[in-house]
Parts: sequence; C-alpha cells; structure tokens
Amino acid sequence: MVILQKEEKKQTEGIHIDQALLEVTDLKKHFPIKSGIIQKTTGYTKALDGLSIKVNKGETFGIVGESGCGKSTAGRTIIRLYEPTSGQIIFKGKDITNLSERKLRKVIRKEIQMIFQDPIASLNPRKTLHKTLVEPLKTHNLYASKREQTNKVKEILEVVGLNASFINRYPHEFSGGQRQRIGIARALLLQPNLIIADEPVSALDVSIQAQIINLIQELQKEFNLTYIFISHDLSVVRYICDRVAVMYLGRMMEVAAKQTLFEEPLHPYTQALMSAVPVLRKKGGQQRERIVLKGDMPSPANPPKGCVFHTRCFKAMPICKEMTPQFKEVKKDHHIACHLY
Repeated sequence: MVILQKEEKKQTEGIHIDQALLEVTDLKKHFPIKSGIIQKTTGYTKALDGLSIKVNKGETFGIVGESGCGKSTAGRTIIRLYEPTSGQIIFKGKDITNLSERKLRKVIRKEIQMIFQDPIASLNPRKTLHKTLVEPLKTHNLYASKREQTNKVKEILEVVGLNASFINRYPHEFSGGQRQRIGIARALLLQPNLIIADEPVSALDVSIQAQIINLIQELQKEFNLTYIFISHDLSVVRYICDRVAVMYLGRMMEVAAKQTLFEEPLHPYTQALMSAVPVLRKKGGQQRERIVLKGDMPSPANPPKGCVFHTRCFKAMPICKEMTPQFKEVKKDHHIACHLY
C-alpha cells in the first residue's frame, strides 16, 4: 500500500461531464475451456460477464476489485487485445467492437494505449530502448526521417523523467521504476486520447509508487489525457481517480464518484472492500467496523445463479439466489446491482 504525502483532493480540472470519450455496453469475454485429445470445448470461463461503463473526457476512471474479478480482462478487451464475446465498445462516437485489425491499427491504435502491470515482461529484452520506442513511430508512419524519430524518442524520455542518454540501453539495465517510465513513454509516443493503466504500480517498491502516480497525474494535466486506472489498491484509487467502478466475478457491482463510493458505499461487497482500507483516527475516536467475507470467490467457469456475490454476502436474501439484480441508478450518478435497492 502506498502512502502519499500530497493532500488528497478531487480532480475536477479538465473534466467535461457528459462528454463521453468511451462508452462500453454489456461487454463480455468468455474464454473456452478445452479438454481431450481433440481439444473439445467443454465450457467457458466467464472472465468478463457484462461490463457497462461511461468514461468522460479528461477524467480518471478507476476499476477495482479483488484478484480474479476480471479487471485486467476488462482493460484488454476494451482495447481489443482480447476479442469481445459480445457487447459494444463506442470510442469517440465510433463503434470499434468489430473493426478489423487493419482498421484498428489505422484508426484506433494511436488513440488508445495501454500501460501494463509488469514493465519487464512488456519490454523486449533483445531490443534497445531506442528500437523499442521507435517501432510504434515506424508502424504508424510518423515523422519523415530517422533523425526526427530519434529526436521524438529522446524528447518523450525527458518528459517521463529519464535521461536521453539512456537511449541505447537494454531493459535489464534499468530499475523497475525506470522500466515503468519507459512503458509510460511508449504509451505517450502516439499522443493518445485514452490510456488504460493496468495495475501500473503494483510491481514497484512503495517509495517508487508515489513517484509514478504523481508522474501519471502530471502527464494528464499536460497532455489532457483520459485514464482507465485498474488497481486492487484502494488507497491509490482514492488518491488518483475521479469515479470508481467495483467489479466482482466479471460483473459490475457499483459505480459512483470517488468520494461517494468511499464515504457512502451501498453494495455489501463495496462495504466489505472499504472496511479493509486503513484509516487514521483520533485518539478515543470510533473504530470502523471490519467486515470479513467468508469463503473464496467462486470459479468464473461456474458462477453462482442469481447475484454472483450471494454466496459470500452478509445481507443475502432468498431472491439473491434466484434472480440476477439489475444494474441501475439509485442516486444521481450512483449505480448499483443489488436487490436491496
């Protein structure tokens, strides 16, 4: 968990409400389960089972949940690294759900980029930093000469806090924090509108996490970026995000503004998550009740009938075992999937 010295405040600068950059409707990604010599499909792992979100221009939209809830699958499916099973992805008013790879590369790849969780795994160990960062410029035919491309690479390295003299080094010659800065530089090179950051600081030391998070915020202001920030660290999400979606077993449980979600969570699963966040309290002050969930998350290959959370829910009712709750707005800009509301 990272502790940041900067005072927490809601980021409103640059956010344009109702200017949706991305709209995702009932997005699903089911991976086939194969067995036998002929690899016959015997079932499906429902890693993502109905994601519906709206990301406004200039905001940081958080997606949280415990390991295995489908957060990373959501990010990779939105950017079309995974082909959607069903649903719709609208980016800047254009349906990109079924675009061919050629059209994706021509129209969308420059506009949506991704920062991966493991910086060393996302970098080719046989390529120098120069070759790694020049490649997207060549792919999209940006800048006329090799000198211009090299100058652009050096410029972006300086922007993310790396020395341009590092340009001929290999990934193993950098620290973890430096490698993540390289990943950020690669995402910035094509001047995207949307960056999906998949657990960008979870693999880093605590002291480095704050530096990377502050860099991400500074770049957002400088380049007018929009983020989808995927994380299991609620303290980081509370610091950096404007709105937050809570996922469980591939489905949306609750979506609300950051302050509302952390101070007035409605869904029992969100309440359990928030109760696990350490908070400072004055001497003699009331201690927040800790909600401990029983059991483990069910398998996405065989999710429970009805509400997928009912097997661990401390407020479960008979209807929860039979009927899937509708994801609806219960307060202004506060959506929830629960039979209690």
